[in-house]
Parts: sequence; structure tokens; C-alpha cells
Amino acid sequence: MSTVKSLTIRKYRIQDLSPVVRLFTDSVHELTAAAYDETQRYAWASRTPNLDTWQQRLDAMETLVAEEGSALAGFISYEPNGTIDLVFTAPNFARKGIASALYNEAEQQLKERGVQELHTESSVVARPFFESHGFEVMEEQRVTVRGAQFLRFNMRKQLQA
Repeated sequence: MSTVKSLTIRKYRIQDLSPVVRLFTDSVHELTAAAYDETQRYAWASRTPNLDTWQQRLDAMETLVAEEGSALAGFISYEPNGTIDLVFTAPNFARKGIASALYNEAEQQLKERGVQELHTESSVVARPFFESHGFEVMEEQRVTVRGAQFLRFNMRKQLQA
């Protein structure tokens, strides 16, 4: 894994909306193709996303973005209670430590707020990432999204003070 040279992590701003949604869509369609068929990928990430829906979703959470120079490299969104909702890396920045840098920053911010336990509902593709950061699978779940079936994992991590 090679790392990026000058990564900047900052709070999400409204002008990041379109680039973040594009990154999410590209990431789902390019980085999960080995685990999900085309029907599943389109159900998960429409090629014509509703930006108003995305804005409402992101406004309800804390979101951090990672930039390498002027390029958006990834983002993480989480709730103040410790639920990690979204962690995605741009396809051309995959496996370079971006998601880990974002996760580590989010975990630190949540620890500073006194959160003692983190939760996520992980995809098959993201499960190894979360396990590498100390999460444990609590339950396997089968869910239907826009008519497509998915296996996901309810995961938890206890934070040390």
C-alpha cells in the first residue's frame, strides 16, 4: 500500500455535495464489482443520484473529506452517537490509506465527545476494513434495497478512553 504525499482532512462543505456523491457512485460501481453484480450496484448507487436527498442525508451527519492537492480522495460520514454511516474512497485513491486516515480522524473526534462504542452496518467489501480497525461482527443481515438483495454486517467496536 503506497500512501499519498499531502493528504488534507477537513469538514465537509455544501460545495462538496456533487463531488462527494460522484465519488460515492464511482466507488460503488468500480470498487465493488467483484462482490456485487450490476443490478446490486445500480440499486446501491444510482447513476442519476438525487442531490436533494443526498444533501439531507449529509446534513444530518458529521462528514469529513480527504483531499490530495485539489482532488477529492475520500469521505467519511458519522453520527454524533458513534454510528459510522459512509466511508468511501475515490477509485484512483483506493488502497492508499485514505479511508484509514479518515476513520482515525473520525474516531478521535468521537472519543473527544465521550463516545464509548462505535457501530456500523458494513458491506461485504468494507467488512475487512472495519475488522482491521477493531470492529467485530455482531450480526449478519439480509436487506433489500430497491429490489436487490444484499448481505451486510452489523458491527461494533468498544473505544478505550
